[in-house]
Amino acid sequence: MRHRVKGRKLSRDSAQRKALFKSLINNLVLHGEIKTTQTKALAIRGLTDKLITKGKKQTLHARRLILSFLQNKKAVNKIVDELAPLFKDKKSGFTRVTKIGNRKGDDALMVKIELTRKPEKKKEDKKGKKEIKKEEKTSRTPVKK
Repeated sequence: MRHRVKGRKLSRDSAQRKALFKSLINNLVLHGEIKTTQTKALAIRGLTDKLITKGKKQTLHARRLILSFLQNKKAVNKIVDELAPLFKDKKSGFTRVTKIGNRKGDDALMVKIELTRKPEKKKEDKKGKKEIKKEEKTSRTPVKK
């Protein structure tokens, strides 16, 4: 009986399970959505919500707590700088799980887990990038010996 037993084992030992959760959450944060099995998605949903809630404080301590779990600076910066301001008025429910269908090989139920709000992507003009490069090249002057 599984009375009062929290979490899912997913047929892995604790180190493998923690590594799996880290990689799934990193990819979810960086890409905004991932496709995985239902049990894995439900297992990381709560952890992702807790990390985003920690990021809402936007303190150095919160960054370090998130970094100690995820161990990916890009993901931590995205959580604290981009995702936390999006969810500042929301207490929970930062992720959405949508059923896709069954996987052909083993008939596992596949789902798409995504963030309910996604940050806007910044688009830069190609001309703007070229102008910056030209300015950088012209600002450097050769040193005379």
